[in-house]
Amino acid sequence: MLRALSCGVLAFPGVFSLLRKVLSRTFKQWTEADVVFVSERLVSALHGILASSAGFVIIASCKNVMTDRHWLSTAFVWFGIPYMSYDIYAMYLSHYFNHRVKGHVDYQNHSLHTVKAFLHKDFLLILHHVALLTVFLPITLFFRRDLGDFFVGCLFTTEFSTPFVCLGRILMQLRLQDSWLHVVNGVLVLLTFFTCRIALFPYMYWAYGRHADIPFHRVPFHLPLCCNLGNLCILAPQLYWFTLLCWKARRLYLRKARPKSQEPKSD
Repeated sequence: MLRALSCGVLAFPGVFSLLRKVLSRTFKQWTEADVVFVSERLVSALHGILASSAGFVIIASCKNVMTDRHWLSTAFVWFGIPYMSYDIYAMYLSHYFNHRVKGHVDYQNHSLHTVKAFLHKDFLLILHHVALLTVFLPITLFFRRDLGDFFVGCLFTTEFSTPFVCLGRILMQLRLQDSWLHVVNGVLVLLTFFTCRIALFPYMYWAYGRHADIPFHRVPFHLPLCCNLGNLCILAPQLYWFTLLCWKARRLYLRKARPKSQEPKSD
């Protein structure tokens, strides 16, 4: 698995650096903040496509949800370990250059202040990454006794919504939030996020109940407490983020539905 780990170490920072160079030369009118932000989001979208594709392959291959194996269930975890560390760094760079372009005095150079401000602003997302590195990955690699590849594949598919989320953020960064593409993409974000990050968890409980021949409502009582708590810890931030997405979609809809006569006039 060192080969998969090495590929991840080279792939994600390498693609990020390549995108920064290509975008800065192609779109000379973009600021450094635009280049770094779009590069970081494109790499996140790439990881989302790879992870969800691996997940769908694993799900389709595992007929027995507990005992069937697929090599991707561990290989992609090793490949994805560097991404989590890289992404925290890339998010910090995006935060730093975004504030620097806006003229914040404290952001002329990297400092403890800029790092602390980043940690405070994106605390939940950083905690999510750290939890995956320190809890989910060790369990997947070392403590599940080669059982449940199907459910590992299910968790990989949570990344299916990531490319749409990234595209939405890129469109907003480029001030294209009023375009039809942003509206269509917003609908896809809500559908994929709800399906693959929220409805996925009842589906996994249903799949286990079908395997064990027990009713759906009794599945939680047949699982170890750590499994239920782990699922809850993963599901909770997804519910929070989905609520934020719904509020943003509502504001966008109300703004588009507002008659022009009600819009504030510029002097």
